[in-house]
Amino acid sequence: MPDPILPEVRLLQPGDRCRLCRCGRSPQLPDCPSSCSDGFDLTARREQRLLLCRCGLSARLPWCDGSHSPPTPSLGQRWRRFWKGE
Repeated sequence: MPDPILPEVRLLQPGDRCRLCRCGRSPQLPDCPSSCSDGFDLTARREQRLLLCRCGLSARLPWCDGSHSPPTPSLGQRWRRFWKGE
């Protein structure tokens, strides 16, 4: 089975702008092309880290909701699903 496509953690500084995909069809997830009418334009008001979906499976696009990995029964296993196995 192939490794899951892990989310992107993006650090934004105040004033940084980005256009994020909400439909999951962008070839450059999590970014959205300017030609797409469903993109989400974001301007950071403060320093912040975003956890962005790169697999297109999230129900909360552009945010990662962990859909790239199957459900797990424990909190420790939930945290580990965001990291590649060693």
